[in-house]
Amino acid sequence: MTNEEKIALLAEDVFDADVSDVTPETVLEESDFWDSMSKLSLVSVFGEKFGKTLKGDQIKTFVTVQDIMNAMN
Repeated sequence: MTNEEKIALLAEDVFDADVSDVTPETVLEESDFWDSMSKLSLVSVFGEKFGKTLKGDQIKTFVTVQDIMNAMN
């Protein structure tokens, strides 16, 4: 999966945001879309798309969108 595909997936399926508003450098806590619902969506997407389980402790370590993208690998 390319970085562009990862960003599109996150924007559309996790953040419910416009893809132009999401970049690898986006700081999650400074964005309007990083909330409890997006965190739950992230857990769901990781399970469905990547067969990975995310734990709360791991989600807490994510600072930027790039951190999430790195965990997708």
